[in-house]
Amino acid sequence: MPYFFCPSPIGILTLTQQDDSIIRLDFPGVSMQGAPEPTPLLLEACRQLREYFAGQRRSFQLPLAPQGTPFQQQVWQALAEIPYGETRTYGEIAEAIGRKGASRAVGAANHRNPLPIFIPCHRVIGANGSLTGYAGGLETKRFLLALESGQPAQRI
Repeated sequence: MPYFFCPSPIGILTLTQQDDSIIRLDFPGVSMQGAPEPTPLLLEACRQLREYFAGQRRSFQLPLAPQGTPFQQQVWQALAEIPYGETRTYGEIAEAIGRKGASRAVGAANHRNPLPIFIPCHRVIGANGSLTGYAGGLETKRFLLALESGQPAQRI
């Protein structure tokens, strides 16, 4: 599968393509086998990420194909509907998908999101407003939320 390293303020992101879709965005620290292959789609995804980090893009126009269970897919679709600069709680996501009381399962699906940033799992917070865990680390989550709220976002 083609992959590409995309520099960002939060480190080098690894983008992976399968067929005509982006299937993964990995945070720094992921090692890949073989040489990167900058396909037109991967280059476009990196360009859109650069625009996002520069504050010039609020949504992505890319073919995404996250791999997961039907429940995970349902959660990820709900995450994709959270507007730029807004947050939701795990409980609100559970209610949005018709599974009130399933906030822990929503949290587990959120944690397995293979396309963070593109599918904005960083916009999900705890019921008390706290920043809960994030695959990219809490500093990355703070950075992304600050970026989207218009606050100064310090490069990590």
